Amino acid sequence: MKILNTILVNKYGCPSVKHSTNQCIKLYLNDGGNKMEQTNFVITISRQLGCGGASIGKQIANNLNIFFADREIISKAAKQLATLEENLESREEKMLSFWHSFKKTTQTHGVYMAPVSPILEFTDDELFAVESDVIRRIASEGPAVLIGRCGFHVLRQYPNHISIFMHADREFRNNRIQQSYNLSHDEAEKMIERSDKERSAYCRTYTGKEWTDARNYDISMDTSKLGIDKTVEFILNYLRITPALGIK
Repeated sequence: MKILNTILVNKYGCPSVKHSTNQCIKLYLNDGGNKMEQTNFVITISRQLGCGGASIGKQIANNLNIFFADREIISKAAKQLATLEENLESREEKMLSFWHSFKKTTQTHGVYMAPVSPILEFTDDELFAVESDVIRRIASEGPAVLIGRCGFHVLRQYPNHISIFMHADREFRNNRIQQSYNLSHDEAEKMIERSDKERSAYCRTYTGKEWTDARNYDISMDTSKLGIDKTVEFILNYLRITPALGIK
């Protein structure tokens, strides 16, 4: 893919005699990025579906008057991949099924099969690499709150980075999902099960870490204990007493 090759050429001089494109993609996925000298701070939020993570992140960004990136990451990635945003939405933080991955691989190796769907125009590795590039660019441009997409791992070497994991008890999550998506209790439960499984597998594949392991983050919070507004207040207080961030 042209845009991914551009990223690889700029960073590693790939593909080359030394490294194939697939090897370069693996180098990129395992690269924490050079330690950045900027004084910007960045907050990454990993979250379980239904715990209110995106809402909390937006409120934090609004309180601090800094950039909030959630759909913006999709938008910028879609532009780099020369595809529509809706083609990325169904692929967010989840792996393609084996059959879809097989179809994509055989297409790229010249084996004839029926034309692929627009959502299969790029591999999981390509999508992750491009979204990681977008995350790094946003972090380099100014203070920001970034939601999901293994941001805690992508920016692990960023000097002024606060990583947060948000979770909540099942009833709290289920109720929020029912209200947000107008679903029944059982439908919301299935949505939770599917999302947890997909995000866990995605994180394990691209970071080698367990998504829910509190050791991966600076803060791990149960949002159902304090509620959304008090969780925002708690995190803002934490940020203000962190000297390196310089937040008043």
